Amino acid sequence: MKETNGAKGHLSALVTILIWGTTFIATAILLTDFMPIEILFYRFGIGLLVLMLAYPHRLKGTSKKEELMFAAAGLCVTVYFLLEIIALTHTAASNVGVIISTAPFFTALLAYWLLDGEKPRLNFFIGFITAIIGIFLISLSRSAVLEINPVGDILALLAAIVWAVYSILSRKISQFGHNTIQTTRRIFCYGLILLTPMLFLSPFEWGLERFARPSNLFNILFLGMGASALCFVTWNLAVRKLGAVKTSVYIYLVPVITVVTSVIVLSERITLMSAVGTILALSGLLISGRKIKITNSARNNVEQS
Repeated sequence: MKETNGAKGHLSALVTILIWGTTFIATAILLTDFMPIEILFYRFGIGLLVLMLAYPHRLKGTSKKEELMFAAAGLCVTVYFLLEIIALTHTAASNVGVIISTAPFFTALLAYWLLDGEKPRLNFFIGFITAIIGIFLISLSRSAVLEINPVGDILALLAAIVWAVYSILSRKISQFGHNTIQTTRRIFCYGLILLTPMLFLSPFEWGLERFARPSNLFNILFLGMGASALCFVTWNLAVRKLGAVKTSVYIYLVPVITVVTSVIVLSERITLMSAVGTILALSGLLISGRKIKITNSARNNVEQS
C-alpha cells in the first residue's frame, strides 16, 4: 500500500512538472495582448471554475483553524505569482529561473523546523547543490550572461521562500483528510479574493474580445485548466503522498522541461552547456530522492563517537 501511494505521488509530481515546465510559452504568447495581472486573474478564475465543475460538492465541517490555513495557502499562491511576475520585469528570466529553483532548499528547512518526520538528509543537500549548478548552466546557456539585479533577484528569492511556505501549508492541509480537489478549490477561492483588491491598483481591463484570437483562447485555457486546475490538484496530491520535501525536489526538472520544449516547439538547439546542465539537474533530483542506508557498524560508530 505504501509503495502504491509513493508511485502515485511521484507520478503526480512528474505530471505537474511536465506541464509547469511548458507554461513559459503560453505566458509569453499571452503577454503580447495581456498584462501580467490579467493573465493571473483569468488563469485562476478558469481554474476555480473547472474545479467547481469537476467536483461540485461543498467542503463542509471545516474549523476556523482550517479556514485560516486555506486562506494562508491562497495568499501564498497569489503572492508567489505576483513576486515572480514583478521579478521578471526587473531582472533576466534566467536569473529568476535559477533563484526560484532554490525553493526545495527553503522547503527542507521549513519542514525541518515545522514538520515532524521530514528532516533533510545529507544526500538532499548534495543533490540540491548538484541541481543548482546544472540549472545555472542551463540558464547561462540560454542568456549568455547572468547579471546581478538586487531588486529583481531579491523578489525572486522571496518568491522561492513563499512557495516553500505554500508547500508546508499544503502538507498540513493534506492532513485534515479532506478531498484534494475540494481543498485546492478552497485555496483558489481565497487566492482570487485576495487578488481582487490588487486589480483596482493596476491597469486591469476585461477586454474579452482578445479571446477571439484562437492562440489567446487556447493558451489561457491551457494555463487555467492544465497549469492551474489540474496541476495544483496533482501537486497537492503529491505533497500528500510524498511529503513537502520529496515533492519539492521535482522543481529541479522545470528548466529541463523548458529546454526540451524549446527544442520541440521553438526549434532551438541544445548546446553542450545546456546538455551538461540537464544531466546535473536530473542527477540532483535522483540524489536528493535517494535514501541513505546506514549499516549497523556505521550506526555503532556514530553512537560511539
